[in-house]
Amino acid sequence: MYQLVSEVGPDTVAVTGLDAAGSPLGLPRTLTLREFRIFVVDSEPAGPRWVWEDTARIYPKLLRHEIRVQRCHDLRLCHVILRNSALTAHSDIGRGAPGPFDEVLSLDRPEGTGPALFELMDVGTSDAAASTGLLDEFLLQLRAVSGSEQPGRIRLLLAAESAGALIAAEMTHAGLPWRSDIHHDLLTRELGARVAPGTRPERLEGLASRVRLELGDALLNPDSSTELLRALQRAGLAVTSTRAWALKDLSHPVIEPLLLYKKLSRLLTANGWTWMEAWTSAGRFRPEYLPGGVVTGRWAARGGGALQLPKQIRGAVVADPGWKLVVADAAQLEPRILAALSADLSMAAAGRGTDLYAGIVASGVVETRDHAKVAMLGAMYGATTGESGRLLPRLAAAYPRAIALTETAARAGERGESVTTRLGRSSPPPSAAWHATQAKAYDSGATAGDESRARSQARDWGRFTRNFVVQGSAAEWALCWMAEIRRELQTLHAVRDGFATAPHLVFFLHDEVIVHTPEGLADRVESIIVEAAATAGRLLFGDFPVDFMLTTATVDNYAAAK
Repeated sequence: MYQLVSEVGPDTVAVTGLDAAGSPLGLPRTLTLREFRIFVVDSEPAGPRWVWEDTARIYPKLLRHEIRVQRCHDLRLCHVILRNSALTAHSDIGRGAPGPFDEVLSLDRPEGTGPALFELMDVGTSDAAASTGLLDEFLLQLRAVSGSEQPGRIRLLLAAESAGALIAAEMTHAGLPWRSDIHHDLLTRELGARVAPGTRPERLEGLASRVRLELGDALLNPDSSTELLRALQRAGLAVTSTRAWALKDLSHPVIEPLLLYKKLSRLLTANGWTWMEAWTSAGRFRPEYLPGGVVTGRWAARGGGALQLPKQIRGAVVADPGWKLVVADAAQLEPRILAALSADLSMAAAGRGTDLYAGIVASGVVETRDHAKVAMLGAMYGATTGESGRLLPRLAAAYPRAIALTETAARAGERGESVTTRLGRSSPPPSAAWHATQAKAYDSGATAGDESRARSQARDWGRFTRNFVVQGSAAEWALCWMAEIRRELQTLHAVRDGFATAPHLVFFLHDEVIVHTPEGLADRVESIIVEAAATAGRLLFGDFPVDFMLTTATVDNYAAAK
């Protein structure tokens, strides 16, 4: 059974019960937020799926009162998938002109600001009007799923995406345990004592002085890419970029202090004292996660840099007294996903019960683990020169189905076609400018430059689609993994237990999770995480024999897990 929830006003919602087909079971009930919270608590034992416009808007209003729900259907996130999926391209959502829901999707607004869906539909703010707008969208989505080429897969994707939205809201609410005193000490050790904004800490200033000395420019500002590039070129270095990857292999006395300066400057800017004061409070770091924030389905974050916590400050992530952090990450996730997607039995066997790259070496395909990793990343990301290009033919000979899948995806992209993940998320089409460049290359008056630009753009888009199908399917596996972890964690505590007493997810980064748990439950939590990885594999790939190996650690602080 479904419960459709519509926002009517700042402190009022309308709730409509729906049957399995989405038909209303009665008129909408208008509830204050207090009444709504009571209604949710009373309804949850029956296990309804809550249908609402945007989990990020509504669910925090429940979490602030320690009320959690088991399941939901996020209309906003699901609309994006169904609107763009090749599996639902012939549905009313897929074929229809952009409507109010697409307008909502374009709004980058924090919770509580900007118009809600029913306002955009110009139907007023009555409970019936608001509910009708959302119900129409929900029925369109149900029909799109039932009429799709693979309803089971797309249905699983929508459920996983919606579960991800619940998890994101819960992690923001619960927060990642954070010790500001330790963070301060780590920054002081790395950078020197805190100084006024706009002034470099002692160690950074010392490195800046060394950079100026080595480049013979006493006025150089190492934070200015333009000034730094000119100074490097004057010193005889053939560089066109000041990024670390472009500098690290160069031989010059300035390189060592410059790279360290960049690393520490990044730490100060991204996770320094100002960041700590803005993003941590009451012993918690609470970033705002954006499920589906990347076109492949990977998450993004709005502010706080939640997806880029550097090693220098991970020691500040400390479990509460009597609690532990259970940290787990999936080993070689994308290559294992590729093996399963392509049904390449030989590649799956190479990673069975062991490090996949080590298994490739043991199979005699390449000589070293580094070679295996370089070759595999080249296959998935389209690197055809250097070491990757040299090793790729050997990889293709050993694992023809896997490499053929990436090549097929790349060729589709080069033709301007979309590719689709395991569960049904499709890549966006190239822009009108891309198509114009391709068309110009076939014009009778095309120049060699026109043809070169077209080939370059086609290859670039092919590299995108080559990886999209693998990265997107890996994101789907991760969503199913987290959803299963969350579901099983809920069996370890009473329904009304809050985050202060029950184990809960507190961090997620592509293929890594952290659960904060009472110490006595740590062993069971670790088992749940491992079992959930196997379950996620079965959900996506049935009985195909691929192992999703995890590295797990139960620790007091995050730094100890690495």
